[in-house]
Amino acid sequence: MKKLKKLMLGLLLLFSTGALSSCSLPGLASGNDANTISIAGGSTSEIQILANVVKGMIEHYTDKDAVIINNLATTTVIHQSMINGDTSISAARYTGTDLTGTLQLPPEKEPEKAFDIVEKEFQERFKQTWFPSYGFANTYAFMVTKETAAKYNLKKISDLKNVADQLTAGADTSWIDRKGDGYEGFTQEYGFDFKRVFPMQIGLVYDAVAAGKMDVVLGYSTDGRIGSYDLVMLEDDLKFFPPYDASIVATDAILKDNPELKEILGKLSGKISTEKMQKLNFQADNDLMEPAIVAENFLRENHYFESDGGGKK
Repeated sequence: MKKLKKLMLGLLLLFSTGALSSCSLPGLASGNDANTISIAGGSTSEIQILANVVKGMIEHYTDKDAVIINNLATTTVIHQSMINGDTSISAARYTGTDLTGTLQLPPEKEPEKAFDIVEKEFQERFKQTWFPSYGFANTYAFMVTKETAAKYNLKKISDLKNVADQLTAGADTSWIDRKGDGYEGFTQEYGFDFKRVFPMQIGLVYDAVAAGKMDVVLGYSTDGRIGSYDLVMLEDDLKFFPPYDASIVATDAILKDNPELKEILGKLSGKISTEKMQKLNFQADNDLMEPAIVAENFLRENHYFESDGGGKK
């Protein structure tokens, strides 16, 4: 019993003093060594697919092995894994998320400016390099069924203005209470409100609109279920939502030790459109294909982007 009490006291002291903040994340085994490059994955299909794309490129063009640390549930955890040295490359970081979250800076709605800010700040604060975007942004998007789009002639968000008071909307619970780019800011920017807005888990909004339980929902622009349910995304014509362009981020240390990585990873810049990412996510979420297989097929179909320079190992 005394030993148990001492153990419990030790654990309480460990957590209360924040001792974990300066060491590796609990339960996270680093894959970094002289011959292995560790990649931060994530809990979503999108990040897992992109992590496997990055892994495939590294192993195709170099003699290094690459390992993916998956199920890192949040941007904060992914970022900390890189700071701690548990991982060296993040396969997918989003400008808007890191701008307001990691950097604690005001949102920036111009994509180029947002990228310039995160690129500069990450270099100065963390000695990390942002690569130019894959070519897609996973941002918030209002969407409706094709039938609703045809009935009200909806192509952009502003088209909702004359009919919104007749429509119910479903949105992520956290978005409704968010400042800046949340619900209150949205109604002020676009000048209309819906008949009623229902707070929902983000994963349920697609089912709700497809089943006719909601007229309009707010989802993510690259979600594979957009294709599954044949939904129509409405253009954010007033550019209310901040850009969430997706990029690879690597530590300066791993690029210094492996200078060839800059060219190898750079081959992926501008190569995945929003529509293409939707299709890749669809294969994982709808067809239940393993993210690693989705990534491998994508790289093989594109011949590992060999025409962009470099060569096979």
